[in-house]
Amino acid sequence: MARGGGDRGDRRRSPKDTGRRTAKKKVCIFCSEHIKWVDYKDVNVLRRFMSDRGKIRARRVSGNCAQHQRDVAVAIKTARELALLPYSQRTVAERGGGRGPRPPRDDRDDRRERTAPPDAEVEELVSAGEDLEEAVLGEEGAAGAAPADEIEGS
Repeated sequence: MARGGGDRGDRRRSPKDTGRRTAKKKVCIFCSEHIKWVDYKDVNVLRRFMSDRGKIRARRVSGNCAQHQRDVAVAIKTARELALLPYSQRTVAERGGGRGPRPPRDDRDDRRERTAPPDAEVEELVSAGEDLEEAVLGEEGAAGAAPADEIEGS
């Protein structure tokens, strides 16, 4: 079975552009309306040439001619610097992982059981923490802080 050989038989491929429709070419709105220059202060016009995330749309998407696309790009960049247009938009929702939620892993339960201390050790740790808290509170009283009942009484 050679890769480059002619063992595929008489099958012929159809041309790639069968099924494609010839799309109507977009017309540059600046040329059609005879606009002399692209104004960086005209934010509503400039927003037409920006995506929802704040990126400058390509020529083939916007339909501008080459010269006006350059002018639009410069105007958008100028408007961004003057804070008339944002550099980027915030995304409303974060994208998911792609394949749905991950199934639970079996090896995670074993790890928790191995690292968790027995109940007797937990009770010792809790009581040690309470003793430590009482010792700290006792030292604060000895250091000159007034007890709570004396503050309320005055």
